[in-house]
Amino acid sequence: FLPAPVAGQGAGTRLELARWLVSPDNPLTARVVVNRYWRMFFGQGLAPDVDDLGSQGAWPANLGLLDELALDFVDSGWDVRALIRRLVRTRAYRRASLSSREAAAIDPGNRLVSHQARWRLDAEFVRDAALASSGLLVRDVGGPSVKPYQPEDYWAHLNFPMRTWQHDGDAGQYRRGMYTFWCRTFLHPSLKAFDAPAREESCARRLQSNTPLQALALLNDPTYVEAARALAQRVLDEREGDDARLERAFQLVLQRQPSAQEARVLERVLANHRDRYHDDPDAAAAILRNGLVQASGEGAIEVASWTGVARVLLNLGEAITRR
Repeated sequence: FLPAPVAGQGAGTRLELARWLVSPDNPLTARVVVNRYWRMFFGQGLAPDVDDLGSQGAWPANLGLLDELALDFVDSGWDVRALIRRLVRTRAYRRASLSSREAAAIDPGNRLVSHQARWRLDAEFVRDAALASSGLLVRDVGGPSVKPYQPEDYWAHLNFPMRTWQHDGDAGQYRRGMYTFWCRTFLHPSLKAFDAPAREESCARRLQSNTPLQALALLNDPTYVEAARALAQRVLDEREGDDARLERAFQLVLQRQPSAQEARVLERVLANHRDRYHDDPDAAAAILRNGLVQASGEGAIEVASWTGVARVLLNLGEAITRR
């Protein structure tokens, strides 16, 4: 049902194969690409099987829409930016992620996009979000791979040759997760905890799990501890008073105001940390020694106490969920 590739003299070349893949007479490639971008912005493809879009895959929820988008994509000269712009300007994309009972009864799988979808951020974006909230994220584009904090003996079982890991001591430490140095199946442990796939084969769809290891990474990985401390320092520098600082922390991490109940809970967290660090100033000083960026301004007890609040916020499911 697909047109045959036009072969030159002798065996077909890779160039001829490439031309066949993007030929206007071959609708499959454009459909696959559009379907994957749709999944990127709506949580699932118009056809659910983004890695097997064919006669064996599930039928698209709206075949006409998929075809229209694919045709426009080809006519635009395979302009990815134009395709993305079209998707994010739709009313469907701008809908809230809250579902009504009526919509859930009619469309329980949200195949018809009655509301926006929620899903946990991909592994690289989880780290980026924490660094961005804290103000540490370096947004430079391009450049060599970087090495964030990693357990010292994580590579101990790698042989031929033996390898060591020395984390970056400059701004490279705060580059986006996509630039993290990757060693085949020994991907960075924080990325692995959040289901980043090994790069041994193509991966069109990442599976997502929910495990205690993810909470442990958010609580104990030096990157997130440092991000929490930097976030604490940021709200202390930008606002005066506990209420204003708590509101600012919520804005930076969750992009909303805290509810009255949330505010009361975190006020108790803050008070408990202040009592603890007042009784154990060495523990407060240890918090400040974590990471490359040094604390300034407020005393160690206050920074350490707000770091505890920041760690709670960065560990919320809402903080790592696209919604």
